[in-house]
This record gives sequence, C-alpha cells and structure tokens, in this order.
Amino acid sequence: MTSDDRLAAIHARIATAARAARRDPAGVTLVAVSKTQDAAAIRPLLATGHRDFGENRVQEAQAKWPALRDEFEGVRLHLVGQLQSNKAADAVALADAIHSVDRASLVTALARAMEASGRRPDCFVQVNIGEEEQKGGCAIGALPALLAEARAADLPVAGLMCVPPAGIEPAPYFALLAKIARDSGMAGLSMGMSDDVEQAVMLGATHVRVGSALFGPRA
Repeated sequence: MTSDDRLAAIHARIATAARAARRDPAGVTLVAVSKTQDAAAIRPLLATGHRDFGENRVQEAQAKWPALRDEFEGVRLHLVGQLQSNKAADAVALADAIHSVDRASLVTALARAMEASGRRPDCFVQVNIGEEEQKGGCAIGALPALLAEARAADLPVAGLMCVPPAGIEPAPYFALLAKIARDSGMAGLSMGMSDDVEQAVMLGATHVRVGSALFGPRA
C-alpha cells in the first residue's frame, strides 16, 4: 500500500466511526506518529498533504523535523511521549502540542519556558486511566489539583490524554476519560491508536495518535 492508500484507509475508518456517533469527521485530528521513522519514510506522507505528526522524544524530533519543516510548510508537531522537565524548553521551542503533561514540576517548567519564549503549544494533561504503575500520567484522584496548578500557571490546557491498558477492551477507559473531561470542562480528548481508532472516535476523541497503520509495523 502507498502512503496515500494507508492515509485514505485511516480517514475512512475515522469518518465511519464519526458518522455512527453523529459527529463531524472534521472534528478529529489525525496525528501520524512518526517516532522511529526516518525522514525518507515520513516524506511520502507529507507529500500527500498530511501535516499533523507525533514524536515521542524531543531529541529525535530535533534531529528530523527542522529540515522537514523547511521542505514542507504548515507542519504541526505533537509530542506524545513522556517529557522530562529539563527538556521543557526544547519541547516548547519545537512542538505545537504537548500530549503528556502529568505532574506539577512539568507544569512549572513548561510555564517558565512559554514565558521565556513567547510560544504557547497546546497542552494535554495525561491521565493514568488504567492506574498502571509502569505508565506515565496523573492519577485520576490527583487530576483536579494538577489541572488547578496548570490553570494557575496559565498553561494553555486543551484537554486530556490517555493510553489504556494493553490487551483489554479500551472503550470503558475512553468513556471514563470522556466523562472526566466533561466534568473538568475540557473539550479536547487525545485517545485512540491504530487498533482502536473507531472506539476512540465514537467516544469523543478529538485527536487520535496513529503510527503502525500509517507507517507499517515498527522494527
């Protein structure tokens, strides 16, 4: 399959799910997760006109995207992986959205970097929706306090993000995140990946993070 074919297939899946939920498919942003992919693998997707891409690590993004942005206008870069506080300034300089805000120290570091640079990427607060010890994300019970800190620091909080437990039906976790977002006055929901795009869209996702269905299995 070509990049055009894979992109069309994902857009068709999003559109079908959105229509089933009586939503406008245009309300769902497809973030092509290009982590571990080199520039040669990313260019064909850029050539289709797609512009939203996701990276896990700041250093990897710094190595690839300045040159690609010179080549292709209008790229929006999303950082979707865990972010160290000491990388906050680099993240703010590079990204248009940060999907993994999960602790007070990172809120402080991002607010300081935004104040210094004048750049204000959208921020999603990551929730550890499955209460998994090995995963990043704010505990559900600690979320109100973290959101209060983020708002007090004037962070541009766009919504919530989650990664459900692997190997389990994700819909209940997506539904829970959507309920928490409504209760918190949040519009944005960053949830859903290659295998569960439909469930995420039907339960309100505004951003889906798709890697393997667009680029093939990772090595």
